Amino acid sequence: MSLPMRTVSFKVPASLDDTLNQLARRRNTTRSALFRQALEALTTVEQGSFTAIADDLVKPSEGPPDLSTNPTYMAGFGE
Repeated sequence: MSLPMRTVSFKVPASLDDTLNQLARRRNTTRSALFRQALEALTTVEQGSFTAIADDLVKPSEGPPDLSTNPTYMAGFGE
């Protein structure tokens, strides 16, 4: 079952149009499908990364942020 689609019209430079046509042929798909994939990727990036989205779910751990800040853990290192 496919989702209902709306028609959107916009202009691109001729060189980009040529590149899109070539890419669509190589991938055996349509230009519309390429545009949908690109726009979905762009909107996903704009929403933030997974870690940025999950940031409020992650609780900070206790202890030093880096074990190298505690000389006890670094005793004998490099000997």
